[in-house]
Amino acid sequence: MDVIQLTRKLGAAIQQDERYLAFSEARKANDSDEELASLLGKINIVQISYQREAEKGDDADEGKMEAYNNEFNELYNEVMLNPNMVRYEAARTAVDDMMNYTVQLLSLCVNGEDPETCEPQQEQPSCGHDCSGCAGC
Repeated sequence: MDVIQLTRKLGAAIQQDERYLAFSEARKANDSDEELASLLGKINIVQISYQREAEKGDDADEGKMEAYNNEFNELYNEVMLNPNMVRYEAARTAVDDMMNYTVQLLSLCVNGEDPETCEPQQEQPSCGHDCSGCAGC
């Protein structure tokens, strides 16, 4: 069997993994959450408004920019507290961790390590966002 065929089999196995299945379900729940979609739409409008004001350069109204920034942060916190988003972020992190481990393992093998015994070094997981609004960290 060649490497491409084995990779396709690995892809199929990943799609059957409980972490991937949880991620897929969480993504579907996010996609059908109208409240979440509304919040994300509001965030986009605030971002566009901020960018338009910032493009004014020296004529930009600092008060407006600060208000947009505050509104963005409030909306972002609402998004991150949404139960579907909380599940999505946890599931995404689990899949990301699985994929990072898999890629590191493959890298060790490409560098000559024994595929049966090599182990990537474990890193501390991090979600990459401000944790003041969630208990996920």
